[in-house]
Amino acid sequence: MALFDKKECDICGGKIGMLGNRKLDDGNCCKDCANKLSPWMTGRRKTTVADIKDHLGYREANKQKLAQFNPTLIAGEDSWKVYADPNMGAFIVSRDKNWRSENADVIPLARVIACEIERVEHKKEVYQQMPDGSKKSYFPQRFDYSYDFKVHIRVDAPWFNEIDFPLNSMTIQDRYDPRYRQCEAIGDQIRSMLLSGQMAGGMPGMGMPFQQPMGGGFQQQPMQPPMQQGFQQQPLQPMPPLVQQPAQEAPAGNWFCQNCGTQNQGKFCQSCGTSR
Repeated sequence: MALFDKKECDICGGKIGMLGNRKLDDGNCCKDCANKLSPWMTGRRKTTVADIKDHLGYREANKQKLAQFNPTLIAGEDSWKVYADPNMGAFIVSRDKNWRSENADVIPLARVIACEIERVEHKKEVYQQMPDGSKKSYFPQRFDYSYDFKVHIRVDAPWFNEIDFPLNSMTIQDRYDPRYRQCEAIGDQIRSMLLSGQMAGGMPGMGMPFQQPMGGGFQQQPMQPPMQQGFQQQPLQPMPPLVQQPAQEAPAGNWFCQNCGTQNQGKFCQSCGTSR
């Protein structure tokens, strides 16, 4: 019978209902207290009760910082977004439009160690459908490719060191899909926001401009002229004449694939499978 006895939360002292216990290294935690933890915190089961209490104290203090957080730069697609406040020198990552209600972690930009954009390529073979219903590989083999983009941010923070989230909400089925280039541009914007320190000016001219929060007071600062002291403009050097190379011709009966440039003899490219 003791197996089904209600346990007590070592954090708030409340009763833990059935299936509501979240194990800690040296105690128990109710799901309400667990929901207050940072989404970037990992290893809860190996964390002590004392550390969880300290972490929840940090989360309460974070609410105070979040109340003063005023982002003027936003980069992201239709799910996860990175918000930056240049005046505070901090950023948050959230997929909730009401990021204050979820108590998104306010992280100083100075604590960012690295930011990487990962392109994940999915490769799936395309088969011939035979009259008997079976499938047969083409020769050479043909493949369909799809893509996902992920953001990996490394920070030197007390309670977590990694922030990982997907950049696109739906898999991109074609490399020539406009969303592929859009994700590349957004990834560059996020890296610029977190690493370059150029929080205003210059970056909004990229492929997909930064969004401004509704009612935000973002103003792009005018560029300052270069310092006159010791500055001399170098004259432009003439470009060397362009020598046009003769076009490469394939031997009789051969052809070059327009997709990958491979020289072929048959009807299909032996490298990528594109027809002649």
